[in-house]
Amino acid sequence: MSSVALSAVLDKHIRRLCLDQFPCGKGIWRKDGNGGEAEAVTQDTDTLLDLLSCPHSPWHHDEPWSPQAAALQRVAVMEPERLDADFVCSYFRKLRIVDKDVSVIDNYLLKFCNLQELVLSANRICEISAENLPRTLKVLELRANRLCTLGRLAISPPPRLQYLGLAANHLGSHRDVSQLTGKQWPELVCLDLSECDFQEQRPLLKALGTLPCLRTLVLEGNPFTLAPSYPGFAVDALPRLSYLDAAWIAPEERHRYRGMATMSHLLVDWASATVHVGMMRSVPDPLLDGDPDAPEFPVINYSYKISFVFFSHQTTVYREVVSSAPAKRQSQGQDQGQDQGAEQTQKKSVKLTVVVNAADGGQEKASASFESRYSTSPQQWAYCVDFGDVLTFVVRDLSGFKRFLQQGFRVSIEQEKILSWPAEPSDVNGEGAADKKGKKAKGKDKQKKSVELVADPPVTTVVASSHVSLQVLLCGRPRVDVLCDFGSLHKDPVTESSSITDESGTTDNKSKDESKKKGGTAGGGRAGNKKTPNAKGTRQGQGSEEHDADTPGAETATVELSVELKKWRHSSEVAPLTPANS
Repeated sequence: MSSVALSAVLDKHIRRLCLDQFPCGKGIWRKDGNGGEAEAVTQDTDTLLDLLSCPHSPWHHDEPWSPQAAALQRVAVMEPERLDADFVCSYFRKLRIVDKDVSVIDNYLLKFCNLQELVLSANRICEISAENLPRTLKVLELRANRLCTLGRLAISPPPRLQYLGLAANHLGSHRDVSQLTGKQWPELVCLDLSECDFQEQRPLLKALGTLPCLRTLVLEGNPFTLAPSYPGFAVDALPRLSYLDAAWIAPEERHRYRGMATMSHLLVDWASATVHVGMMRSVPDPLLDGDPDAPEFPVINYSYKISFVFFSHQTTVYREVVSSAPAKRQSQGQDQGQDQGAEQTQKKSVKLTVVVNAADGGQEKASASFESRYSTSPQQWAYCVDFGDVLTFVVRDLSGFKRFLQQGFRVSIEQEKILSWPAEPSDVNGEGAADKKGKKAKGKDKQKKSVELVADPPVTTVVASSHVSLQVLLCGRPRVDVLCDFGSLHKDPVTESSSITDESGTTDNKSKDESKKKGGTAGGGRAGNKKTPNAKGTRQGQGSEEHDADTPGAETATVELSVELKKWRHSSEVAPLTPANS
C-alpha cells in the first residue's frame, strides 16, 4: 500500500468545504445592497447562512474531522474577503483524522499555527517527527498506529503538550522508557500507555516519576499489569498521581499500598491466574430410556469431566481439589482416548496441592501456541455436578500470557464411557474359559452381583464446547465469572464415539465371546451400535428415573467457571506470595 501524507487528507477535507462556491465566497449570488439586474437571483447573508445550517439543505454537512469546519463556512459567507490559504490553516484549533491510512506526517502541518489538538488514531504511522508538529500543540493522540519507537517524536516535542496518547502501539523498549521523562515532556498532565508492550514495571515508573505535572496515567493492557504487584506498586511509586487507569486513587487506597515501592524483594515478572471449575448442570442422563432387554454385559458406566486449554509456557500449575484424585495434565494434541492412569477415590475434606511444570513434558507439541490441555477429575453423572476444581497457574512469560488472554480459551464437557466385562476365570476341571463366561452371561441377577468385572480403557467423547473471553482481565478487572452455556444437548452422545473407538468402522453384532477376544476396541464399537445403553447396575444407589421428572426437556447445559488474577491488596501480602516461596 502506498504512503498517504497527512497534507493530502487535510487538503481534501478543506476543498470539500467549498469555501469559494455557493453559498460561500464572493460569487454573484450575494446581494450587494445596490439592487441591479441580478437582484432576483441574489440571496442575503441570513438566507445563505440558513442554507449551511438547515439539516435538510444539500449544502449542509456535518464535518467530524474538525469543529471549526462549520464555523469557517460561516466566515466564508459573512466575511469572504478574509479567506486566503494562511487564514484558513490558522483558523483550525482541532483536527481529527481517524482511520484514513495516514502514514506520513509532513511539514504542511506547520501551517496550522494555532492548532492545539491533533487526533491521528487508527492510521498507519510508523514514525513521527516533532519538527513537523506545531509548537502550540497541547493534545496529541496517536492511538492504534504502528509506532515501534518514540524516536524523533521525543526529540524536542511541543513544549506545551499536556496530553499524549500512545495506546495500542508496539512500544516498550528500554529506549522508549528513557524517553518518557520530565526532560522531554515538562508540562505533560495525562499519559496513555495502555495496550503497549512494556514488560518491566520498576524502570518505567521510575522514569514517569520525573514528570512533574503528571496526574493521570493509563497503563492497563501492558504485560506487567498482569503481575500481582500492580497497581499497588504504581500507586506507591507515583505519589502525585490522581488517576490510574481511569480510576481515582482514594487516600485509603494509597495508604494500603504504602511502602510497596521500596520493597527490594518485590518481583513483578510473573502472574498468578486461578481457574475455578464449579457446578455443571442440565447434562442429560446417558442412561435414560435404557433398554430392559439389553444384554447384561458389558456393563456400561458414564462419567463426565471439564477440560480446557490454558497457557503453559514457563508456567507452574498448582491444583487444589476436594477429591483425592491426582491432577491430570494432557498436552495439546495428545490422544484424548489414551488412559491417563488416574483413579478417582472417595472424597476427603483435606485439599491436595499438586505441582505440574507445564514447561516440561509435552512442550514440543504445544511449542507453537504454548497451550496445554487440563481437565478435572471425572465425576459420575448427576443433574448437578460440583467439580470444585481449582487450578492456579504461575506464569512467567507475561507477553505470551497477554496474547493468550486476548484470544480467550475453550471449555469442553467430556464424557468418559467405560465398558466392564466379566473377568476370565482360570481353566478348572477341563472347563474352557469361554464356557465359563457363557454360563455367567446366562446367570441370574443374584449371580451377576458376585461377578468380578474388568474395565476397558475409557472412551472419551467431547459432548460440547464453549469459548470464554478473558478481555476484561486486560482492562483492569482482576476476575471474570462466566456461566458457559452449551445449549441443549442430546440425551445420548455415545454414537459420536463409535468413529473414535471403532477404527475399522465395522457395525456387525458379534457374540460376547468373540467381542471380548478382540479386546476393548471391539467392545467399544459394539456399545456404540446400540440404540440405548444398558441401565442395569450402572448407578450406585442412584436411579435415573428419580431425576426424570425433575429434568426439563429442553434445558441448556451450563458450567460455572471463573478466572482470577492474583492482586496484592496490601503491602503486607507481598512477602509470603512471591514465587520463591511457592
